[in-house]
Amino acid sequence: MTARRILMAEAVLLGGAFLALLVKELPGAVREVRIWRMSGFHAGARHPR
Repeated sequence: MTARRILMAEAVLLGGAFLALLVKELPGAVREVRIWRMSGFHAGARHPR
């Protein structure tokens, strides 16, 4: 029973750390996407010859 509690506590800690990192990095990622859109880059775009 205690092993299961320890695993659950570790999972909660890892999930919280991941969520905190995501929240911290999200504004930078949004900024990058805006820059890509302004520069005309989108997935599957062909480069001019």
